[in-house]
Amino acid sequence: MEIEVGEVIKMKKAHPCGSKEWKVLRVGMDFRLECMGCGHQIMIARKLVEKNIRGKVEK
Repeated sequence: MEIEVGEVIKMKKAHPCGSKEWKVLRVGMDFRLECMGCGHQIMIARKLVEKNIRGKVEK
């Protein structure tokens, strides 16, 4: 699945704030994601994102 900067993706597990939606800020070997619920940012390996993604959120 092609993922680009600026897209909102839905992950399998929810963030502790309850949101499953993340905005993609950086793409490469690692992804920088921002939680759409609380604004927390994380860096996560591409392998984990590809394993846990459930789809893109339509706007």
